[in-house]
Amino acid sequence: MAGFNKDIYIGLGSNLNQPHIQIKKALRALNNSRFIDLQDYSSYYITAPMGYDDQPYFINAVAKIQSKLKPLALLRLLQSIEARQYRKRTSNQNAPRTLDLDILIHGNLQCSTSKLTIPHPRMLERRFVLEPLLEIAPAVMIPGLGHVANYFPFVIQQQCQRSERILL
Repeated sequence: MAGFNKDIYIGLGSNLNQPHIQIKKALRALNNSRFIDLQDYSSYYITAPMGYDDQPYFINAVAKIQSKLKPLALLRLLQSIEARQYRKRTSNQNAPRTLDLDILIHGNLQCSTSKLTIPHPRMLERRFVLEPLLEIAPAVMIPGLGHVANYFPFVIQQQCQRSERILL
């Protein structure tokens, strides 16, 4: 779309209520938003839960979008998509969820507020973020941190299996 000039990467995850369908619905919501131009998205990845093991496996993916939205406005939009898909927020950040949408990278921005940190503060610790990100953007740089591929060897031992790429 004309005027959409910032490359933004969004992490998607779900482990409740048919996770494949939850991710597909979220990708469609991103694609249908007038504030977002969906550029690409990764295959689905089946991943073991982190931090709280007594829950179903996750389906994860990464989407590349472009948008003129400022980070907090984009966060509100993503949270509205989560809410439409019945996301229940709890104090446990590793709890099961119908949908989780995280801003991983927002152009060259680096910021840290009480509501949002970009780049995502835990993305380098998660194979289910780095592998799909490398799939769709093998040359992507993480602002202030360098090339994403440099961090992949540190998470290779985590359970993560590439699945299919669903057509919208």
